[in-house]
Amino acid sequence: MSVVLKCISYIRSRSLQHRQFQAFLKEIESAYGDGLYFTEARWLSRGNVLRRFFELRAEVKKLMEDDRMDVPEFDDPKWVMDLAFLVDITQELNILNLKLQGPGQLITAAYESVKAFSTKLRLWKSQLSAKNLSHFTTCRSLVEEGTSFSGDEYVSAIENLLQEFDQHFADFKAHRDTFQLFTDPFSADVESVPSLLQMELMELQSNSELKTKFKTKRLNYVQSVYRPSEGTSGVTMNLLSAWIQWHRGFPQSIDAKLDELPLDVRFDEEKDSNFTGDFRRAFVSSSLDSFKGHFESWKEIADFEKIFGNYNLKNTLLENVIQDWNTDYMFGYQFLNGCNPVMIRKCKELPDKFPVTHEMVEGCLQRGLTLQEELKAGNIYIADYEILEGVPANKTHPDTPYYLTAPICLLYNNRLNQIVPIAIQLSQHSGETSPIFLPNDDEHDWMLAKMWVKSSDFNVHQLVTHLLKTHLISEVFEMAMYRQLSAVHPVYKLLIPHVRFTIAINAEARERLISEDGVISRISSVSGPGIEEVMKRAMETFTYKSLCFPEAIKARGMEDAPKYHYRDDGMKVWEAINCFVSDVVKIYYDSDETVQKDVEIQKFVKDVSFGMNDSDNFPKSLKTQVELAEYLTAVIFTASAQHSALNFGQFEWYGWIPNSPSTMRKPPPQQKGQVDLEYIMDSLPDRDCSSEVLGTVWSLTRFQRNEV
Repeated sequence: MSVVLKCISYIRSRSLQHRQFQAFLKEIESAYGDGLYFTEARWLSRGNVLRRFFELRAEVKKLMEDDRMDVPEFDDPKWVMDLAFLVDITQELNILNLKLQGPGQLITAAYESVKAFSTKLRLWKSQLSAKNLSHFTTCRSLVEEGTSFSGDEYVSAIENLLQEFDQHFADFKAHRDTFQLFTDPFSADVESVPSLLQMELMELQSNSELKTKFKTKRLNYVQSVYRPSEGTSGVTMNLLSAWIQWHRGFPQSIDAKLDELPLDVRFDEEKDSNFTGDFRRAFVSSSLDSFKGHFESWKEIADFEKIFGNYNLKNTLLENVIQDWNTDYMFGYQFLNGCNPVMIRKCKELPDKFPVTHEMVEGCLQRGLTLQEELKAGNIYIADYEILEGVPANKTHPDTPYYLTAPICLLYNNRLNQIVPIAIQLSQHSGETSPIFLPNDDEHDWMLAKMWVKSSDFNVHQLVTHLLKTHLISEVFEMAMYRQLSAVHPVYKLLIPHVRFTIAINAEARERLISEDGVISRISSVSGPGIEEVMKRAMETFTYKSLCFPEAIKARGMEDAPKYHYRDDGMKVWEAINCFVSDVVKIYYDSDETVQKDVEIQKFVKDVSFGMNDSDNFPKSLKTQVELAEYLTAVIFTASAQHSALNFGQFEWYGWIPNSPSTMRKPPPQQKGQVDLEYIMDSLPDRDCSSEVLGTVWSLTRFQRNEV
């Protein structure tokens, strides 16, 4: 292929030579007129290019020689025969490829096509060994012209292709009996089906009347049962990629448990080994067994360092967090560049539920302006955890009650361009039992108030910002891609490196992290019904535009916030991805009309909307090149850059437990002046929970060896 591409690229890249080539073909009355344009990414053209190139090889050779471009392969009979073999085999592969594409495909039909092709490969292997070229017409034409042919090398190529097919379609073999039962239950082997179906199947096979009806009406029956109409979900059913809502409030996901996943979406062996190994190493390294009283409170803040054990903290961000975590500057900085840099927004007007007055915060304002003037000047920011209001707290620990609240935090851009907290209310309702905590309050009151904010932030980050808005959403994209885009579609090729393994890691998370007995249920303030409620609320307000990074920044009024590195770096990455994607889109879609007419793309977008619980906040079609480029940019950015920003800093920011407590074991204070260090230590996670948090965030932030 490299020689073919070299020649065609040379002809097309130089307009003079290209016109000469067309004229030359016209002079000899060639039927082709021009070489078919080809790139490595363009689908379904390789076989056509090879055949056209082979048939015009003499003309191409002469043109290249006239231009003093040496291509010695044209004079090598062995290379020409290899090209002929490639022409024949790619033509057959293209035929198979077309059979596997298009709407309305049943998995059983795909299985039959693949099975038939494997049978053909075995026949060709046998025939090539005997130098029988009945099905290799291009090779036969060369032999008829006097070129020698040795079948051994091509037999090896067929064997390699067979091995590739066996590996790639291993799932088909595993489900062979199921397919047989589906397509023709009257011919299925009773002993091969599940025992609960055997008696019923024997009665069915013995019923001659039903057997006759099945033979005459089988096709219509299969289509009516397994192909939902366009008016239902708008998607084509695929037995290996059916949607299901795992729990109430969640977006759709794959209808399969971890051990039931198709091979194509599972971890490869290396990644699976690394992922499970990271969890084991994390809990061993936490040195949990090095102290007694696992479920007791720590005595002092410094005692949390005992859980680090073998972790090397020297010259790390975590080392700085341990030193500065309790400063107002470090607290505010994390709203900009910590694990959850999407909660902060500019505040133009204080909400009625948060009655902060100028007198309360006057000592914090450094420009000689009133609070109202600072609001108008754009120096006031807010973080509101309203999504947690009324959510039931984790009740899975009968001996250790966990508490949850929905705080509001007011922040101020001071003269040093530092974002610092100036007021905190630990509920959504003001009143005597919900005071507004201030920096000039008792140090323990203010410390605990900040801890409550960070604990709420931890839970929202894990469930909404991280799990829902990167993992679960990317699974919807990956599922829709598998369901609606053929593997040779350029958008499939574009997306697959970015969404790869998402289904697998989410299946792992559903079993290990967010299940009833999963890690999140053990270490956080939210579990079970609470998780479902948080997901439901988040999905109700979740929009496609919130995945578009520039739009998301603008919606929160954060365009000019100081030292917002998440925004600055994110904009650069978004623009780079969008520039690349736009160029790819222009290669394959030369107009808006071609976007609209791409049935697979339109079904993909519609299927994503269905996966978002048929949300009206997600587009159901795309009409322009620009819309398609933005949409694909959002998919790639969410699964790659956004996930990295929200995930890989967890060990550094959450490793120091007092900085972001995963849960709180005492209720939030309802009055000022009643909190001391002992109450704070009894509020923070106990020793066991602290160690498990550390091990979890460490394992979640590990890079795999084969991961970019």
